[in-house]
Amino acid sequence: MPGISEDLRARGLIHQVTDDALLSNLDQGGVTLYAGFDPTADSLHAGNLLQLCTLRRIQQAGNRPIVLAGGATGMIGDPGGRSDERNLLDADTLQANLAAIERQLASFLDFSAQGGKSQAILVNNADWLADVRLLDFLRDTGKHFTVNQMVAKESVKSRLERPDQGISYTEFSYMLLQAYDFAQLFERYGCTAQIGGSDQWGNITMGAELVRKIHGAQAFGMTSPLVTNADGTKFGKSAGNAGRIWLDRNKTSPFGFYQFFINTDDAMVATYLRFFSFLDLASIADLEAETIAAPSKRSAQRALASAMVELVHGADDLRRAELATEALFGGSLATLDEATLGELIGDVPSSRVSRSRLEASPLLIDVLAEAELVNSKSEARRSIEQRGAFVNDVLRDGVDATVNTDDLLFGRFIVLRKGKRTYHVIECAEA
Repeated sequence: MPGISEDLRARGLIHQVTDDALLSNLDQGGVTLYAGFDPTADSLHAGNLLQLCTLRRIQQAGNRPIVLAGGATGMIGDPGGRSDERNLLDADTLQANLAAIERQLASFLDFSAQGGKSQAILVNNADWLADVRLLDFLRDTGKHFTVNQMVAKESVKSRLERPDQGISYTEFSYMLLQAYDFAQLFERYGCTAQIGGSDQWGNITMGAELVRKIHGAQAFGMTSPLVTNADGTKFGKSAGNAGRIWLDRNKTSPFGFYQFFINTDDAMVATYLRFFSFLDLASIADLEAETIAAPSKRSAQRALASAMVELVHGADDLRRAELATEALFGGSLATLDEATLGELIGDVPSSRVSRSRLEASPLLIDVLAEAELVNSKSEARRSIEQRGAFVNDVLRDGVDATVNTDDLLFGRFIVLRKGKRTYHVIECAEA
């Protein structure tokens, strides 16, 4: 059976490594390593999935992962991958974000005592950074690095090349704080490695260097490639980059999460399967071949979407997401329960209509126009005449067709459809 290092390489998850000895150490098991996440929001998001899934793979291979929540560094902000200064968060907001993120991590890592020597650990760098004295930090940590080194780091250099923006001393100090984290984790937990995205390479190597200078020990770093969409834009945003895809179900529903992955471009789906799913490589190769031979089946996309929803939200939410997808895109709304139908409001265009309005049995032409499924009443008329208007997936024929309270599903919802794939959900308000 291949070791974890061979699997990571085959999946394309290794971009840089400070020393190949780290890979053989991971194969043998027993390595303590960490990845950091700054709690800049009250949820992790799709952009965090690569590191979370990589930590999970490494833990399953017998190593111990540490998740570092940046309760202190989150107040500073990492300049890496950014062209402007972050908004600084207050302590109360950071604490609320940390509490929310902690609950999400259990979907990926085993924090229980049953994990034994591989039991995952969650730490907050505010525990050692919040009270450190400035003069002590400058003397004990800052002296080990030159400004020349720090300015040469890509995350800093790219900002300095923009005279209109530059970089504040606050963000400039971030790499020193992250290096200090590595040294503290080495002292407290015997942590000898850090992983992150390729934009973290400069910070990671500084941390490994600080461990060597302070403790005379070898520490390692490994980065994974940055994940992008097929057009090269940043992965993890919804259509049109309108917003992030969150792991919190209240910010992105399981159905919305499923839709994000099932709409993956054919050119990227095999890559995402290797990066994020725990399917074996042979199965992924089969799905890749099927994508080439029969792209309309979207077998690889379905496998990816199913794997990700089950990992993040569980089997029950996966079943509901699959039922909702089947119902909206070729099945029957009768298969959906009220909770699943309610979730659709957050993922397809929706509006609220008063019960009195529905009791008046308005014309479907008017309802379609008011819901903005069409640009005008004349277009609504044409859609109906061309047999392209549906109420709760049932063809509504005739320009004199109406909508009323009898159409309400669960006494609350009406699902309008124009053509094959354009939906609008009406929610009935009591007034």
